[in-house]
Amino acid sequence: MPATLVEPMLPQLYKVVQVRHEIPDTFTLELVPQHGGNIFPFTSGQFTMLSVLGKGEVPISISGDPTKPEHLVHTVRAVGPVTQAMQAIQPDDVMGVRGPFGTGWPMDKSVGKDVVLLAGGIGLAPLRPSIYQILSDRKQYGRVFLLYGARTPADLLYEHELTQWRSRLDIEVMVTVDAAQRDWRGDVGVVTKLLPRAGFDPSNTVAMVCGPEIMMRFCAYELINRGVPTDNIFVSMERNMKCGIAFCGHCQFGTEFICRDGPVFTYTQVKDLLTIKEI
Repeated sequence: MPATLVEPMLPQLYKVVQVRHEIPDTFTLELVPQHGGNIFPFTSGQFTMLSVLGKGEVPISISGDPTKPEHLVHTVRAVGPVTQAMQAIQPDDVMGVRGPFGTGWPMDKSVGKDVVLLAGGIGLAPLRPSIYQILSDRKQYGRVFLLYGARTPADLLYEHELTQWRSRLDIEVMVTVDAAQRDWRGDVGVVTKLLPRAGFDPSNTVAMVCGPEIMMRFCAYELINRGVPTDNIFVSMERNMKCGIAFCGHCQFGTEFICRDGPVFTYTQVKDLLTIKEI
C-alpha cells in the first residue's frame, strides 16, 4: 500500500483543472498539486479526504488511472452539504486533499485469474481505477467481465468510456437498468441477472463488487452459488468515514475500522456483520 502523507491530518492544497458533469447529481473533478509535480501514488480502491475550504471534508474514492500520475480524479455524488458545495467548484479553485487512505482492490491476487467486476450506480467510480489497471496490462489476467447496473439509462456513469470498453474484444461489458424508457435497447433488471451470461471459471475467479450494500450482498450470494470462494469476493464498504486514520472511531465496523482496515474487504471478513442491523 502506498505511504500516506507525513502529516495525515494536514490537507495538501490541490487546484481544480477540470470539472465534468456526468449525470445531474454527479460530477468528476480533476486536480493537480497547487505547486506543481505529480500526485501521490495510490492503489486502485483507495480513497482520499476531500475538503472544501470553510465547508468541511468528505471521503471520496479515487476514480482516476493509477498508471497516470498527472491528475488526481474523483467522481462525486452530491448528497450532503459538503458534496453539494463541491458542485459549485470551478477550474482554478483550490481544494484540500488528505490521503491516500485504506486498502485497495486485489490486483496482485487477480493476476492469472478471471476477473468479474460488479458495479451498482456510482459504485462504478471506485472500480474504474482497477479497470484502467487491468486494461493497461491486459495479458496478466484471464477473462474480464464488467457487469454494471443503474436505476435508469440517465443514471449511467461514464457513458463514453462504457462505449469504448464495449468495443474492445478483451473485456466483456454488460449493462442493465432497473427501469427504462422505450428507446432503451439494453437489459432491464438487477445486475445479478447478468451473471449467468458471464462465462468465467468460478474456481479461478476474483470478483470485485461495489455499490449499495444490499446489492453487494445479493451479488456475493450469486457468486458463491456459482462456486466462487468467499475469500475471492471483495467488496468496498464505503460508509461513515470521518478522519481516514482510525482515530475518531466513527467508521468502526465490528472489530474493524473501515478507513484503516478497508474500505476493501473480503466477503469472508464482512458477511456476518452485514446481517446485523445495528452495525
